[in-house]
Amino acid sequence: MSTPASFLDQIFDRFGHALTPPGWVVEEMQRRLVLMLNHVLQQEPEAQARLKRQSGRVVEAHWRNFNVRLLATPAGLLDLAPVTQLPDLQLTLTDESPFTLAQSALRGEKPAVRIAGDVQLAAEVQWLVDHVRWDLEEDMSRVIGDAPAHTIGQAVRRMADGVRQFVARGPGTPPSATTPAAPSAPGQAGG
Repeated sequence: MSTPASFLDQIFDRFGHALTPPGWVVEEMQRRLVLMLNHVLQQEPEAQARLKRQSGRVVEAHWRNFNVRLLATPAGLLDLAPVTQLPDLQLTLTDESPFTLAQSALRGEKPAVRIAGDVQLAAEVQWLVDHVRWDLEEDMSRVIGDAPAHTIGQAVRRMADGVRQFVARGPGTPPSATTPAAPSAPGQAGG
């Protein structure tokens, strides 16, 4: 029996390989990823100190046919690693289903990862994953102000909570009878 998840995975498999972007697009997306990661790292002095100790080391991350190679710099930031430099640590997401990965992420679970390489570098990467967080609301407040950023942040959190609840109960399952109904406005008759 085919489930919506397996159907989406089949579509991703069929079209994912056919729609492989050109190399320059992949490189540009990787550079944007490095910029975003460095922005987050610059807000965490302890993370930068840990990366400084790993200067020159390369972490290679894989998922399906996507990969990125990141080099720790002497400044405690990241850069794209040269293709000629062998990775010190390889991280591979073992679940190939994008739907399953998204469900796990929405439940707050970490995906299964196969790790090969330097144990100390793996420990530093694990520390970064566990402790470094991007405060999107704070960044937005610098551009649009505190009140609008807080309002957008609340809306995003509510949407994420709604999606988490949907994932928790599973698609096709009706909401629980214990879910409270929205209160009606005074003076309105129930329908």
